[in-house]
Amino acid sequence: MDSRFEEKEFVACCGSIKFAQQLAAAAGGSDNLEELVETARDIWFNKVDVNGWLEAFAAHPQIGQTSSPNTNTETSAQWSKGEQSTALATSTHSTLQELFDWNAQYRQKFGFVFLICASGRTTPEILSELKMRYSNRPIVELEIAAQEQMKITELRLAKLFAIKTTSKINNEIPYGLVNKAGEDRVSLLSAHLNAGSYSANKPSQVSNRTRPPITTHVLDVSRGSPAAGIEVQLEIWNGAKPPPFSGEVGSGFWIFQGSSITNADGRSGHLMHIVDNVEPGVYRISFNTGKYSPDGFYPYVSIVFEIKESQKGEHFHVPILLSPFSFSTYRGS
Repeated sequence: MDSRFEEKEFVACCGSIKFAQQLAAAAGGSDNLEELVETARDIWFNKVDVNGWLEAFAAHPQIGQTSSPNTNTETSAQWSKGEQSTALATSTHSTLQELFDWNAQYRQKFGFVFLICASGRTTPEILSELKMRYSNRPIVELEIAAQEQMKITELRLAKLFAIKTTSKINNEIPYGLVNKAGEDRVSLLSAHLNAGSYSANKPSQVSNRTRPPITTHVLDVSRGSPAAGIEVQLEIWNGAKPPPFSGEVGSGFWIFQGSSITNADGRSGHLMHIVDNVEPGVYRISFNTGKYSPDGFYPYVSIVFEIKESQKGEHFHVPILLSPFSFSTYRGS
C-alpha cells in the first residue's frame, strides 16, 4: 500500500484547505511523525492566514453536538464524535443545556464555534474553560482557538500516522493495537479514537463498569492532602514490540488516549472510555508535576505499565504519592 499521505487525509485532520495542500506538498511522504507534526505547526502558525483558521474552526461541531454542516469528511465527523465522547458521557440534561447556551453566547461574541481539544475532558471541565475564555478579547481568543485547533490536529495526525505505519509492516499486528482484515480505512481511524476498544467491528455496548478501566489520583505527602490541579495524560504504545528501555529509533511511538486535571480530591477525570475490556498493551500515564510544584525536583513524572491479555477485564488504578523531591507509585484498587 502507498504510504504517502493524501491531501484529503490532512483535510480530515484540519479543515483548512490551504493547510492540507501545503502539508501534502511539504511532508506528504514523511515517515517520521515528529517531523510531520513540526511541519504542520509551521504551516498552521506561519503560512495559514486568519481565513484559513476560521475555515478549520467551522469544520468542527459545537461542543455537545456530534456533527457540523461544514465538516469536510466522514472521517472528521467520526473523529469529532470520538473526541467528545467523554464530555457527552459525563453530561446531564441541565449541564448539556448550559453548554448549549454558553456556546451560543460565545459564538455571538466571537463569530466562530468554541474550540477546545475535548479528548478526555468532562462537561464540567469544558464549561469552566468556556466561561473563563468568554471574557477574553476577540484577538486573544482567536489565538487561543488556533492553539486548540493545533492540539486537535496533532492528535489526529498521530492517529493517521498509526494507520500508515500499520499498513507497512506486512500484516504484523502492532503491540497494543488491532488490525483486522476487512476493516476499511474510515472504520479503523474511528476505532483508534475509542480508547480501550480499537476493533471497529465490535458493536457499541453499555459497559458493566462504573468508571474507566485506568484511573489515577495524586496525593501530596508534603502537605498531607490531595494534589489538585495537576495535568494528567494517558498514552498507549504503538509498535511491533514493547517500547525499548533505551531510545531505539523507529521502533514505535506513543498514541494519546486522553487527558484531564486532578480535582479537589486529587482524582483525575476520565482518561479513556468506560469499556468492559481494556486493550492489552503498554501504557504511559504522565503527570505535569513541574507546573504544580515549580520548585520541585521533577518537571514531570511518567509511569509506564503493561496490561496483559489475561488482565483486560481488570481495573488498573495507578496513583502517585508526591513530594517536591520524591514520588512513589503502586497499583491500587
